[in-house]
Amino acid sequence: GMFIGSYDIMRKAALRIRKAALDLEVSRVMVGECGHAWRVAYSFWNTLTGVGAGATDEYALKLQNQLDSRYPQPQHIIEYTHDLIQRGKLKFDKSENDDRNVTFHDSCNVARATNMGGIPNGQFILPREVIKAVCNNYVDMERSTIKESTFCCGGGGGLLTDDLMEIRIKGAMPRMQALKEVEKTDGVNTLVAICAICKSQFSKVLPKFDFDPYMIVSAHQLVSEAIIMEKPQTDDSVTQEAEEVTE
Repeated sequence: GMFIGSYDIMRKAALRIRKAALDLEVSRVMVGECGHAWRVAYSFWNTLTGVGAGATDEYALKLQNQLDSRYPQPQHIIEYTHDLIQRGKLKFDKSENDDRNVTFHDSCNVARATNMGGIPNGQFILPREVIKAVCNNYVDMERSTIKESTFCCGGGGGLLTDDLMEIRIKGAMPRMQALKEVEKTDGVNTLVAICAICKSQFSKVLPKFDFDPYMIVSAHQLVSEAIIMEKPQTDDSVTQEAEEVTE
């Protein structure tokens, strides 16, 4: 709803999420790597739906009682993954991403209208800490072009259509110039964003600035490439281990 500037549609979509949460009896409501979704969830879901204290209708109060207060409500998937990393619940082989020299684009909605982790500037800190936990080669772009001073990807605000490609290319130019600098100085070949619009926009405009269109990835793509998936124990393996201990 926010994407097209309609409060009514935004509320209608949010109430669908509330209904699903109530029907499924979930303890957490989590938001993926989407800038508009996280901005709406972080800023409006409390009064729109009762995900977080705020709304006072019967179903909002029911949901507030149902959700687990030990976790942020709602919770961004970056917060979820960051928490697991901090508690040592995930294991990574960072060398799986050694072919990548990585930088991060702060998406507008996340950077300017939300927070993560309940700490000042958490929306800047947590994504970078997740990325650094799964890759060895990370560098930020020029400080004046990131975090609270970030540039727009050039495809937000309803511009994400091929009919407006010329405007999209011009809008992306400041970010592309900053990216070109770290490509020259640090060999950056991977650009991470946690916003679907940014990723879609960059995949189209990167070639216009002589970049590989496939260099744009999500943070959790890097996580998935580095994560070590341990083989679950079967009954046979448990029995074998017990016999070895006995011997």
